[in-house]
Amino acid sequence: MLAHMTISNFAIVKNLEFEMKSGMTTITGETGAGKSIAIDALGLCLGDRAEASMVRPGEDKAEIHATFSLRNNQAARRWLEDNELIEGDECILRRVVTKEGRSRGFINGSPVPASQQKALGQLLINIHGQHAHQLLMRPEHQQEMLDNYAGHHALMEKVSSDYQAWRHAKNELNRLSQSRADNEAQKQLIQYQVKELNDLALGEDEFAEIEEEHKRLSNSGDLALTSQHALALLYEGDEVNALQLLQQASQQVIELGEMDSKLSTLAPMLEEAMIQVQEASQELRGYMDDLDMDPQRLIYLEERLAKIMSLARKHYVMPAELWQKHQDLLLELENLDGSDEKLDALADAVEAKRLSFLDSAEKLSKSRQRYAKELNKKISHSMHELSMEKAIFQIDIHSDPERMLTPLGFDTITFMVSTNPGQPLQPLGKVASGGELSRISLAIQVITAQKVETPSLIFDEVDVGISGPTAAIVGRMLRTLGTSTQVICVTHLPQVAGCGHQQMFVAKKTTKGQTETNMKTLDETSRISELARLLGGSEITERTLANAKELLVAA
Repeated sequence: MLAHMTISNFAIVKNLEFEMKSGMTTITGETGAGKSIAIDALGLCLGDRAEASMVRPGEDKAEIHATFSLRNNQAARRWLEDNELIEGDECILRRVVTKEGRSRGFINGSPVPASQQKALGQLLINIHGQHAHQLLMRPEHQQEMLDNYAGHHALMEKVSSDYQAWRHAKNELNRLSQSRADNEAQKQLIQYQVKELNDLALGEDEFAEIEEEHKRLSNSGDLALTSQHALALLYEGDEVNALQLLQQASQQVIELGEMDSKLSTLAPMLEEAMIQVQEASQELRGYMDDLDMDPQRLIYLEERLAKIMSLARKHYVMPAELWQKHQDLLLELENLDGSDEKLDALADAVEAKRLSFLDSAEKLSKSRQRYAKELNKKISHSMHELSMEKAIFQIDIHSDPERMLTPLGFDTITFMVSTNPGQPLQPLGKVASGGELSRISLAIQVITAQKVETPSLIFDEVDVGISGPTAAIVGRMLRTLGTSTQVICVTHLPQVAGCGHQQMFVAKKTTKGQTETNMKTLDETSRISELARLLGGSEITERTLANAKELLVAA
């Protein structure tokens, strides 16, 4: 619940500090005194939009602190723990707005964006504004009120999740279906390209091997002639060759070694050289014997190289990369061949997700029907208490699982009412007068507020358009609500103000051209005087004071 607030330099407030208690607290004051300023300041702490005009003229910044007790508020405690912002049994919200319009938000001293303050604020307090009856006319707000009353949070998350999964799959199916014609054209092109490469039947390393063999065959004449010349120089020359020269040198070295032992090591070296010459000559002779000079083979290789070069240019790759290009095209064709099967499988998945969504939406719809019947009875009874004895309230739920599919299910919610006997049920905004609409709105807010999990409720002049005995009933309804929930009610009605467990008074004063708003808690004597003022206006008599005492006693 809201425990304490401090407001500095906000609008016409210079400095304001007050504590809030449990039960029902009423806030009264003269028109224009600023009864709703504290609620506006609180809204800023709860993540409302900040504006430069909120800063008191002549000041650099406005600052608001709001302290909440977390006892009996497990939802807010879990949120703080999940966001690593928990600090004991209290939560302090702080908002600072500069005169330039920039703002900063804090939760328990840690800087946070306004979106986080708003998310937490929904778990701390629920504000019903004086224009709530206008919101009540909107179908989406009517649906939200019913779902909040029924506690459909988990069920609605499931419906929304199933809807998003179905829509995502459906969009993917549509995308694939639309590209199906393009895929068919692409498939035909790849099939033609693969056929050409299949006909070529190029091996993985074949291009390098063909290129090497072609080089050898195209130079076979030079290879044979040069090899023959080299063989003559090494071994087969008639007049002179390397082997003969080595043999002569070896003989001479052997003779020298007999004369000087230092030269004896040269003979084995020359002997080794002669062996190497003989082996090289044998290798060269074998190469010449095996040298292929087949012109037909050369023609075949030149034709194959030409095909490889041509297809490589066609596919914009190097000849050595053509084999890998062939493999890539085969894989792409395989994927395209399986696209029809994938399309069929995805269509089945889309239908399964649609059925899953419809199942969740059906559960939500049935739950709405059940809680709508409960609300119909309670709100109709509450309207009877608010001097609308013959009024009938009914929540109409129209379900269309064929066409009306949304993240909120397939229901359309409409609040229907009949205010007079014989009058048919019609949408709320079409049949209710201003005063009736205020009473109906208040009845709905009080009834639905009993099921809201937030431990604090604020009613900001929601009793506009109500007076007399009806106002007394409204006050009793809010006081009863205050026995289980903290209720803060800004009101101008003495019948409502007198029902509060405590009452606060808002006043403004002007000093040296500066206006300032103050708020204080009234003791019993001051409270009687304030109620008398509300009853009798500017003239307070013994009779109005007696009536004010009666209001407190009755409450």
